[in-house]
Amino acid sequence: MSRKVIITCAVTGSVHTPSMSPHLPITPDEIAKQAIDAANAGASILHLHARDPKTGFPSPEPDLFMDFLPKIKAETDAVINISTGGGMTMTVKDRIRAASHASPEMASLNMGTMNFGLFPALAGRSEWKHDWEPEFLESSRDFVFKNTFSDIETILADLGEANGTRFEFECYDVGHLYTLAHFVDRGLIKGPIFIQFVLGVLGGIGADPDNLAHLKRTADKLFGDQYQFSVLGAGRHQMPLASMAAAMGGNVRVGLEDNLYLRKGELAPDNASQVRKIREILDGLSLEIATPDEARAILGLKGADKVAF
Repeated sequence: MSRKVIITCAVTGSVHTPSMSPHLPITPDEIAKQAIDAANAGASILHLHARDPKTGFPSPEPDLFMDFLPKIKAETDAVINISTGGGMTMTVKDRIRAASHASPEMASLNMGTMNFGLFPALAGRSEWKHDWEPEFLESSRDFVFKNTFSDIETILADLGEANGTRFEFECYDVGHLYTLAHFVDRGLIKGPIFIQFVLGVLGGIGADPDNLAHLKRTADKLFGDQYQFSVLGAGRHQMPLASMAAAMGGNVRVGLEDNLYLRKGELAPDNASQVRKIREILDGLSLEIATPDEARAILGLKGADKVAF
């Protein structure tokens, strides 16, 4: 079978705030609709966060996730991937609540503790829909995203071993690959391994082609042919690095969590528009996209019939 490219769509996230784009989905209905439209456009994995529907503030509440997860499952056969990255104000316990409740096929797992600077987004903006937004962004100057070895062990046990959930291992720097290799060596992570290279977040590795090539070489050295990789380029780097990933034999991630724009100066009207754009690029490279069931087979997932929603 020829190689198929898995498209992940990260629908809303916890980085961007409502004032940054009127198209960022906030309410459960908005998240559900944009996720369904993204799946219909060709995304086989949907990476999902929840937000307070009144304020747009990132929320870990399982009840909010359950307001959109069943709707998405009823309308698509896409793989549901629930974030354990959560948001800045959440504890590790908070961040795994929704995934523990829903027992999804996939969950994200950040492979290290790191600085995570969102404050550059304050530049050039003076009006905000909600008072929490500038304070939230400013507070990231003194924020450390915490995922210690103990935290990772807990998530692997409570979600992976207990629920059969597999992971999108988010690696924001080269050291995160060595942390991942440590857990593989201990037998706590087994293949096929799905690595999301994350480039362009302030505090992680920079978004340039040399860095992506270095991440790929390092992963090849550590994991051989036992892994699949995908690439997340933050902001304006989204499409160029996704295109490079596809040309390198990898998979791609798009979505309003990572980038609010469709092209320079033009806000993306929805998540599906970014999925369609990367599909055009993949088609130009003569690459086929993976269906959800093909993605399940590639990544060794447990199947949609085994989730708890």
